[in-house]
Amino acid sequence: MTPDKPLRADARRNRARILAAAEEVFTEHGAAASTEEVAARAGVAIGTVFRHFPTKRDLLAAIMKELRGRLVDRADALVAGGDPATAFYEYFTFLVDTSANIGPVIGLLAEEGTEIEPGDQIMALANAFGALLEAAQRAGTVRADARLDEVMALVTAAGHGAVAGGWSDDLRRRTVALVQDALRPR
Repeated sequence: MTPDKPLRADARRNRARILAAAEEVFTEHGAAASTEEVAARAGVAIGTVFRHFPTKRDLLAAIMKELRGRLVDRADALVAGGDPATAFYEYFTFLVDTSANIGPVIGLLAEEGTEIEPGDQIMALANAFGALLEAAQRAGTVRADARLDEVMALVTAAGHGAVAGGWSDDLRRRTVALVQDALRPR
């Protein structure tokens, strides 16, 4: 597979199924997960997995790139059509929940020493999240003195805490609610 040659439709479908299956398998089983499990869950032969992703590191890096794309797409959709009064809080919760769910993959990437170049996706994410914050502040649902860097720090801390602490869904929801309450105007 050459990077500048577009994939056939069936190859694109296989790649998407492999990535979805890999995210599930690595999230469920962590480092113990194998590419054979990924192939079985995706319904493809192991050779198909290796044709798309020659190493486990390549597969993990692709999962993260796809995840960042989904995060940006969700933010863009909320900016374009979400309720300004609630979209910011919805996205904040989505980010923390996603961090908690994908934590094992992030841990595997760190163990593998895989460097992920965030590039334009992270800038797009910050811009979209900033737009959601500004819209919520104009709607009066987020305090006017909350800055984007502070909000990003809170999201990062909550997401990391959920992963590192192995928080239950209930603890994560309650913690996010407390953090979000601190962002509401008094």
